[in-house]
Amino acid sequence: MYRYDEFDANFVRERVAQFRTQVERRVEGALTEDEFRPLRLKNGVYLQLHAYMLRIAIPYGTLSSRQLNQLAVIAETYDRGYGHFTTRTNMQFNWPKLRDVPDILDLLADVDMHCIQTSGNCIRNVTADHFAGVAEDEIEDPRPTAELVRQWSSLHPEFDFLPRKFKIAVTGSPRDRAVVKAHDIGLRILRAPNGEIGYEVMVGGGLGRTPMIAKTIRSFLPKSDLLAYLEAVLRVYNLEGRRDNKYKARVKILVHEIGSEAFARLVEAEFAKLDGPSIAADPQEVARIAAYFAPPAYEPLPARSLAFETAKNENRSFAHWAAINLFPHRVPGYSALTVSLKAIGEAPGDITADQMRAVARLAARYSFDEMRITHAQNVVLPHVRKDDLFAVWQGLVDAGLATANVGLITDIIACPGLDYCSLATARSIPIAQAIAHRFADEKRQADIGELNIKISGCINACAHHHVGHIGILGLEKSGEESYQITLGGDATETAAIGERLGPGLAAEDVPDAIERIVGVYLAHRAQGETFIEAVRRLGLEPFKAAFQEKTNAAA
Repeated sequence: MYRYDEFDANFVRERVAQFRTQVERRVEGALTEDEFRPLRLKNGVYLQLHAYMLRIAIPYGTLSSRQLNQLAVIAETYDRGYGHFTTRTNMQFNWPKLRDVPDILDLLADVDMHCIQTSGNCIRNVTADHFAGVAEDEIEDPRPTAELVRQWSSLHPEFDFLPRKFKIAVTGSPRDRAVVKAHDIGLRILRAPNGEIGYEVMVGGGLGRTPMIAKTIRSFLPKSDLLAYLEAVLRVYNLEGRRDNKYKARVKILVHEIGSEAFARLVEAEFAKLDGPSIAADPQEVARIAAYFAPPAYEPLPARSLAFETAKNENRSFAHWAAINLFPHRVPGYSALTVSLKAIGEAPGDITADQMRAVARLAARYSFDEMRITHAQNVVLPHVRKDDLFAVWQGLVDAGLATANVGLITDIIACPGLDYCSLATARSIPIAQAIAHRFADEKRQADIGELNIKISGCINACAHHHVGHIGILGLEKSGEESYQITLGGDATETAAIGERLGPGLAAEDVPDAIERIVGVYLAHRAQGETFIEAVRRLGLEPFKAAFQEKTNAAA
């Protein structure tokens, strides 16, 4: 994983010192909240419903045990003993005192972490595939690209006054596990017929109040042209993007209004004006960054592990967990595994300080001291010997982290909602908990199979509900919480926006509605057909009819 050089370390420390004086002035009353707001947002500090919230950057989701242990210290010392992972792979602390934030930032700097680019109108934390470097279908590890983009964008003067926030994601595989088509810019690494590696560039994706899927504006971009081409995209956005209405000040609106072909022409024209070689990263710097992501020192192992097979035969619970939470590794004898943070009844994405330490210990001992945070609010240990999987599972059991539900109906993505967020109009966490309780039976979850539910507590769509197989949006209606349900969304390479099934529901009616929707799938699925495949084949009508049963009966 990437390590800070002297410039990185000095830059972060200087930012902390600067913000410390700003916090002191705010606490003393020398700065009003309106004056302080742009300063705190540049340092990841939000003012939520009940307290300030601090959002910590985890670029492309990669963490070491040292870093996770430090987050545990912060959780216990300055918060309420837990943290929350977001869909941007950041961590949020919901209860810090403002006067303590500079001390927290100093602790983060001790372990090469910060809160820069987690809020405000900047290029936000760059995300990538959480199985980067281990996936069998990967063309190239996307993390060096993500790190290059992070460094390029952090202090770039062109991006100091963007109309709105801007999000970039990178995937290195044909199978999209980074939701690149729901980003302002999505990059997919690919190989040309002549063997050259480059990027497909997609622009104009985004969710929120106007959900859109990104359009390809360059089918192949040579790697050396990446930064110049990204600069051209941002310049066009900066020049042409709306500034009269913040809800329309996104690149997706510009792409939609003028069309993707016209937008691509503007970008190509701007790209042609730029002195590409002067913008391109120094090849030595690219090589330096890439070296930090070299594969670990894997042992030569047989593909089949007798210890793993024996453990599965002797322990049914372990076998069930292994069947659901493991991911194939490109190196024989190894596996990647997902630690679910979606235990039944818990808030999705929350992790206690003790659990942080437990995962850190397991990563240090069994996964080359490396973890990945996923956009689905879980944790990945990417490099575990198959011989060690049973020991890791036992450690997860002891920490209360051995839930076997990755990709299933209870692996729900949810934002903090009205329990915390000042922008929310409805609760998310209680809805997620109610659905998880309804479908808690492991055999039933396994029978239903892959099904992604995503729940947002407001139109901003932080939980990506638009691209959930089942999406749930909580809104306020006549003083009451009302939940709209959409169907058919897709966050992968076949990305799609879900369609609304009918009128909003009261909170207590949501689990029953999900039950009826799942019932249609179970009654009509073809052999081996997943939920989303069945929705595409059957269309929305049978699901709409089931969804509206209670409404029709009441009428």
